[in-house]
Amino acid sequence: MRWIMATTNLAFENWTEVLGNERLTGAALDRLTHRCHIVERTGESYRLQDAKRRRSGT
Repeated sequence: MRWIMATTNLAFENWTEVLGNERLTGAALDRLTHRCHIVERTGESYRLQDAKRRRSGT
């Protein structure tokens, strides 16, 4: 068994903007999401929270 984790702050419907082609985007998403678990997180990212904390000196 092999594992891969992909993270993005872009919703699937906006991937066409990056990949530039609707068919290519559909094919890529089809392969990435086949037999997978999708975890969605809302709110600020951990990296952004950490950067803010370091900037404020706490």
